[in-house]
Amino acid sequence: MRHFGHLADDVRTRLFHEQPAAFDRDSGASVLATALGATLYSPATRPTLAGDVRKQAARGVVSMVLCLEDAIADHEVDGAEQNLVAQLTELAAQDADAELPLLFVRVRAAEQITDLTERLGPALRLLSGFVVPKFTEDSGLPFLEALTAAEERTGQRLFVMPVLESPELAHLESRREQLHGIARLLDKHRDRVLAVRLGVTDLCSAYGLRRSPDLTAYDVALVAGVIGDVVNVLGRADGTGHTVTGPVWEYFPLHERMFKPQLRRTPFAEVTPPADGVRQRLIEHDLDGLIREIELDRANGLLGKTCIHPSHVAAVHALSVVTHEELCDARDILQQHRGGGGVSRSAYTNKMNEAKPHRAWAERVLLRAEVFGVARAEVTFAELLSACIG
Repeated sequence: MRHFGHLADDVRTRLFHEQPAAFDRDSGASVLATALGATLYSPATRPTLAGDVRKQAARGVVSMVLCLEDAIADHEVDGAEQNLVAQLTELAAQDADAELPLLFVRVRAAEQITDLTERLGPALRLLSGFVVPKFTEDSGLPFLEALTAAEERTGQRLFVMPVLESPELAHLESRREQLHGIARLLDKHRDRVLAVRLGVTDLCSAYGLRRSPDLTAYDVALVAGVIGDVVNVLGRADGTGHTVTGPVWEYFPLHERMFKPQLRRTPFAEVTPPADGVRQRLIEHDLDGLIREIELDRANGLLGKTCIHPSHVAAVHALSVVTHEELCDARDILQQHRGGGGVSRSAYTNKMNEAKPHRAWAERVLLRAEVFGVARAEVTFAELLSACIG
């Protein structure tokens, strides 16, 4: 699979200076962690789950989580497990050579990992791993032990993506201890940890909060503090850190195809509302808020994003494409670093590039460029987003 592989060849040629590279479930962990992009969640109860996976793959989704936890009611768990096994078995039988997304199952209990890997049989090959909710040092260990045992029993590589969303992380007095405990636990299982996910909705719930579409996660002081601390401990660029993904954006448009008219202008343009002004303003509002939050995710060291609606995927992926300017800066910085360091003016003559402090940033940019490609110098985000929406 490859990002933007659903676009026609001539469209990709027009948009990209360097095309996104292909990858698959067997690619290296650093590539897969970067490639997650917009990870789309879907309840495992959906009777059309197999068709949904195929449909979203055709629309450019490259990672999905099939949820057995908060997305379904407690009394639905048994039925959801049965449906999940049946739908993945159908996918494995009908789509042996299809380019399906990276698939993960969000479980409630460690025992589900053991049970599902046994029940799935040959269809297990479709899974890249499991998502573990409300992950703490104490609660996470049984999940990691179950994952390790499943790998040894099946001979298949399986990743874990812990979700940090427990009240112990929200509460200031316990956050430091929890984060360092989680770091110690994840370090022992480093080869199995693909990415760390943030459960901002649950963190807000510890204080009865819910951000409005006017606000990003970073406008909520409590949430911003947790994100900063998580990146501080778990997102370091010194080889001890992990990829940390962005929080979910809870709001979506009334009809995603209505994104299209505003993209003929610019995502930030002032628009005179049409006759159906309320609907149009809601849609502009949603797109603007999502874009701002994605940009703040990147500025705060997060990569990729949890998504609950397909309309969010295109924005996440379009903003993940490396700009021509970023590419020039990253290559210049790494060339300088190989030459012993120093400072130089950027190729775009608008900033200072300092080899040693900017090296880690440059390396991350080049990895993102490999996975998401590099836009042509004249191509804007709006053009990338418009092409993705179709």
